[in-house]
Amino acid sequence: MKSLRHIFLYCLIFFNDASFAIEVENSYQKQSLLAVLFKRTSAEYKANTFQIYSSAKGNIDKALADKSWTALLNQKENYQNLPPAIILDIDETVLDNSEHQVRSIKNGTSYPIGWKEWVSEESAGALPGVKEYLSYADAKGIKIFYVTNRTHDLEEYTRNNIKSLELPLDNDIDVLLMKNEKGWTSDKTSRRDLISKDYRVIQIFGDQLDDFMPSQDTATTINNRKMLIDNHSNMWGEKWYMLINPMYGEWEEALYEHCWSCFPEESDRVSQRLKALE
Repeated sequence: MKSLRHIFLYCLIFFNDASFAIEVENSYQKQSLLAVLFKRTSAEYKANTFQIYSSAKGNIDKALADKSWTALLNQKENYQNLPPAIILDIDETVLDNSEHQVRSIKNGTSYPIGWKEWVSEESAGALPGVKEYLSYADAKGIKIFYVTNRTHDLEEYTRNNIKSLELPLDNDIDVLLMKNEKGWTSDKTSRRDLISKDYRVIQIFGDQLDDFMPSQDTATTINNRKMLIDNHSNMWGEKWYMLINPMYGEWEEALYEHCWSCFPEESDRVSQRLKALE
């Protein structure tokens, strides 16, 4: 903790001109600075991401050989002879959007401001290890699905970004399943169910709990969310792979009881964060 404080103080001193001094008062920046620095600068983050995709790659052959192997909780009957597939979230799972977070910090803004503009640039990089993993899976004949809560109006930009990184993207069927496409909501369950009709899903990747299970289950208390991890301990690191995202996500929503409007003032949100430390 001491080293983290030193990093934060260094940033304040380094950017001590008047404009930055004003910006750093913004609560979003105070909250996000260290998380974004961790994502963009730490060797530990890079090692963790490499580790996840390397481990997953090592399990592919075993998953292909075992016809009873499935990463979907509700895929229980008549799936053994279906062709194999994997499901990946996109943001902070395949694509690195930390540059957007940097801009938000510098501009004193927060999501959704600037998000569509960032996506339209089609310039997000790939996370460490993901290209090697996906190339291996693609060579094995595994269908690769990207299930994202980017909205449907951003599909062309997203597709172009993935292609620009030379990541596998099937042209024969729609493997890029977006929020608001075909009435799909932010809950990814219906999209996973759709895939399960024609494919045996062998691995799932994401940075949020609801990338793996229904949102109605994950939108719960901090302790209940931790219990979900224990309840599915046999899935993690073998069929499910969680990418670390300290910048934003359901973990933060849980601090505010999944009710942002219940804590409109920054002082209220700070109290909730401190309460979570108890």
